[in-house]
Formats: sequence, structure tokens, C-alpha cells
Amino acid sequence: MGQVVMAKVGKKGAIYLPRRVMEQLGIQEGDRVAIHAEKDRLILEVIPDPFTLAVKTEKWAKTTVEEFEAESEADQDETAG
Repeated sequence: MGQVVMAKVGKKGAIYLPRRVMEQLGIQEGDRVAIHAEKDRLILEVIPDPFTLAVKTEKWAKTTVEEFEAESEADQDETAG
């Protein structure tokens, strides 16, 4: 299990994450999270932004617009019969 950090519930139920936790998880202001309630626990799950994920992820393939178009047309021809 990771580190335990204490936080306080503020007005309107707001819980502010400590900066070091945000940095450790790569969370920034405006990021989306999912909150799961299980018995007496809250589970906070970071929902990665698809655009940010695409930009930060190591690239493993390469294609050109022409290659993409040709493959798309071939798939459409195959689907159409």
C-alpha cells in the first residue's frame, strides 16, 4: 500500500489533495476522477484525458495520411462487400 496522507473535508464536502500526492499521481487542476464508495472507504481513480494520454504516451507506430486513407478505403470496401 502507498503512503497515507491526511486531508480535511471543507465546505460543501470539498477534499483538497495535497500537492505531493497530485505530483506523484500526475494529477493537475481540471483533471477528472471517479469516486467509488465501498463500505467506509472512498476510492479515488484518476480518469486520464484521451488527448493528454495520446501526447504523453510513447509512440509505437508510425503512419502517413496517405497510408491511413488507403487502409480506411480498403476497410470500407471490405465492409461494403
